[in-house]
Amino acid sequence: MSANLTRRLRTAAAAVALGAATVLPIAAATTAAHAAATARVDNPFVGAGVYVNPEWAAHAAAEPGGSAVSTQPTAVWMDRIAAIAGGSGVMGLRDHLNAAVQQAAGKPYVFQVVIYDLPGRDCAALASNGELGPTDLPRYKSEFVDPIAAILADPAYANLRIVTTVELDSLPNLVTNAGGTATATPACDTMKANGNYINGVGYALAKLGAISNVYNYVDAGHHGWLGWDSNLQPAIDTIKQAAQASGSTLNNVQGFVVNTANYGALHEPNFTVGDTVNGTTVRQSKWVDWNQYVDEASFAKAWRTKAIASGFNSNIGMLIDTSRNGWGGANRPAGPGPKTTVDAYVDGGRIDRRFQTGNWCNQSGAGLGERPKAAPEDGIAAYVWIKPPGESDGASSAISNDEGKGFDRMCDPTYTGNPRNNNNMSGALANAPLAGHWFSAQFQELLKNAYPVLGSSGGSDTTAPTAPTGLAATTTAGSVALTWTASTDNVGVTGYDVYRGATLVGSTAGTSYTDTGLSASTAYSYTVKARDAAGNVSAASAALVATTQASGGGGGSAGCTATYKVSSDWGAGFNADVTVTAGNAAIKTWKVTWNFGGNQQITNLWNGQLSQSGQAVSVTNAAYNGALGAGTATAFGFGANYSGTNALPTLSCSATG
Repeated sequence: MSANLTRRLRTAAAAVALGAATVLPIAAATTAAHAAATARVDNPFVGAGVYVNPEWAAHAAAEPGGSAVSTQPTAVWMDRIAAIAGGSGVMGLRDHLNAAVQQAAGKPYVFQVVIYDLPGRDCAALASNGELGPTDLPRYKSEFVDPIAAILADPAYANLRIVTTVELDSLPNLVTNAGGTATATPACDTMKANGNYINGVGYALAKLGAISNVYNYVDAGHHGWLGWDSNLQPAIDTIKQAAQASGSTLNNVQGFVVNTANYGALHEPNFTVGDTVNGTTVRQSKWVDWNQYVDEASFAKAWRTKAIASGFNSNIGMLIDTSRNGWGGANRPAGPGPKTTVDAYVDGGRIDRRFQTGNWCNQSGAGLGERPKAAPEDGIAAYVWIKPPGESDGASSAISNDEGKGFDRMCDPTYTGNPRNNNNMSGALANAPLAGHWFSAQFQELLKNAYPVLGSSGGSDTTAPTAPTGLAATTTAGSVALTWTASTDNVGVTGYDVYRGATLVGSTAGTSYTDTGLSASTAYSYTVKARDAAGNVSAASAALVATTQASGGGGGSAGCTATYKVSSDWGAGFNADVTVTAGNAAIKTWKVTWNFGGNQQITNLWNGQLSQSGQAVSVTNAAYNGALGAGTATAFGFGANYSGTNALPTLSCSATG
């Protein structure tokens, strides 16, 4: 599970060309306004810019088509003691922090840094074993963690939101690769026995957590490593033990990061873990292999829920590394696989095209995933690029070096695997350099297979599409059929993502989508976002609440459904439209009722007769729009005042035949 990245030589001139002053001293004095802007928050990414590493950006921009992503934020890696000071043309930690202050220009700004130099690091792999031996915990504390903490605590950087990713690939190894497990290694057994992983992580959390503007996120592997019941809870328990070791407390953990140095798909749109084929569950497929999760988003959300239940703070957030998990390109399935066998169904529909989820090194066919963004889903603090695209996961053959890096056969494209990847081919690209060195072929692979896709010309358009408008719905007892008006965009809309509440339920290239398998007589809230050819995503459409019809059907009984959407909202008031649709029989009259969740007060209503008492509202038909044929619709609208929040209500519709 190699995650090591070393900082390679980049010129100061390249950094200056990108607008980053890397050597100028930054005044320690800060204004009260700046301090207020960086007050402690639950999610440091919300409302903030994120540091663009000028060293990585220079490499990316020099690649054909790389300018499309060279301004994206990536993390800075502290992966050896020498990386702290830098030198000889390589930026050190202070250089990066100074550049971040310059980029921030007084606004809220996130600086991402990876803390990665544990004694006996990465005990189950060879590509990034690291410089410190299994017993070097004193050196780890005094020569690595303490100097980093001292720099981060400098008042010159007090206005930055410093997000640390703490010791990738460490604590999960104690669960899956030590202590008599089927994939145990002597090195991991040693680290479990001597406690230096537990105490080292605890020490780092304690030292860094004492700095008021530092937010610690601990590595939580990925769904293809820890998604089984036998792994997930034990991994949480192990991290909890470390978070309370060496003077640390659970308050020093702001969340967790998943999928760094791995390639798990963010969402698998064509199947779920609950699907069955001819009575056989998806979990029994060779790909899923009894795992409880099929993608990183579902795993991350489950991890968060279980971590909170285990005692971690309720405001923790999850980071998902999307730097290598786009899986686009010509081989991306357009829909589900055939329902002949469960393996055909999963293998034909899965967008993750690896041989096996344990394959982690320079994967052929991989693409850039979602661009970094704050709060993209409920419980997810951000999509991030912790592992900078284009920096090698490990060498494909043995290379002599003075960086403490070995040769791991999982980076060899001819390797036929081991028990940790169920003896599958490695899937690695050929001719890869040492871990952390620039690997042009990998970067080009990621650009080619990016999803959301990049512009075909390699352009750097960053203008998002307009939000979809005119969202409307028709319903049955088990489905909601949605339609909307197309978005406009500079480089062309390539598709739309449909959300039921905070959950992505499907994607489509057209302007309609049917959500199926729903409960009868139930209200669902929907929004839609547009994607363009450069990978930009629009704001969400206005939300629409649709209530499915009652179960049964075919009996000819009178019934109706109602959908609600806010057409405009100016903070102190809003306009809303409600569509009433007859069920499977004609109706003569209808009545729609709901309760507002706040202090909304309707001031005028058209095409209906209003009754409101406090939060309770009922609207009956006007004389001219009560009679509706089976499946036909009418609408009414209203204007209202409010203060505070304006949450969408749940509607009920009744009718007479």
